[in-house]
Amino acid sequence: MGSKGRVSLESVCGGLPEELCVQISSEQQLVKIRVEKRKFGKEVTIIEGLDGDVYNLKEIASRLKSKLAVGGTVKDNHIELQGNHKARVRQILIEELGIPPENIITIESEE
Repeated sequence: MGSKGRVSLESVCGGLPEELCVQISSEQQLVKIRVEKRKFGKEVTIIEGLDGDVYNLKEIASRLKSKLAVGGTVKDNHIELQGNHKARVRQILIEELGIPPENIITIESEE
């Protein structure tokens, strides 16, 4: 295991080509989508679990922001989007990034 509990690409793939290795590691990722309430009752959608070594988080954040017409940022290996966009983000991750639906967990907030 690598740093912070990550599995290194070499240990997953052995001698497989890099393209297959990236695909295998992306299929093993568990992506969590949740909504947090911030100051003044503002909601923020947070996407965690996308590996920065496999995906360009800034590129994904940019695509999500333009598709959803919202502001957002990348902080500490997660993406934050203004507003509650759990369903649309899940749909975009499945259709455009090819993340399997069973690997995406939508966490309901406890209010």
